[in-house]
Amino acid sequence: MIDVIAEAWGWTGIVPKEVVGENDFGNLIIKAIDGRYWRLCPEDLYCEVVANSRSELDTLSTNQDFLRDWYMTAQVEEAKLKLGALPEGRKYYMVTPGPLGGSYTADNFQSLDLPELVRLSGDIARQIKDLPDGSEISFKVVD
Repeated sequence: MIDVIAEAWGWTGIVPKEVVGENDFGNLIIKAIDGRYWRLCPEDLYCEVVANSRSELDTLSTNQDFLRDWYMTAQVEEAKLKLGALPEGRKYYMVTPGPLGGSYTADNFQSLDLPELVRLSGDIARQIKDLPDGSEISFKVVD
């Protein structure tokens, strides 16, 4: 998984060392080689530093707003009702990510293998990172 993260999200500056947490929507907490902790958030197309040390991460893990956002309880319940329990190695995801206008509702949820979700979200995020808000985009799907 470390190689997948580095390949898909290395453009953000992350040099991953280990995954220390994950949720049902493929969000990852990643320890980088410099000791900082990053959150990879596929549904919102970002990978950014959330803590500069383990003690900062421990403090963050007691923050109720962070925990509510991390566990995504309502979305996980909706996804389970629509798609069933997740098989090993798969995560729920938003077909249309939030920054592209996707809704956090069951009609926009599917499941995907975690490595593919990390690759897909990293590729989309990289392609749109410099676009101003409200820009019109189109995707080409190629095999």
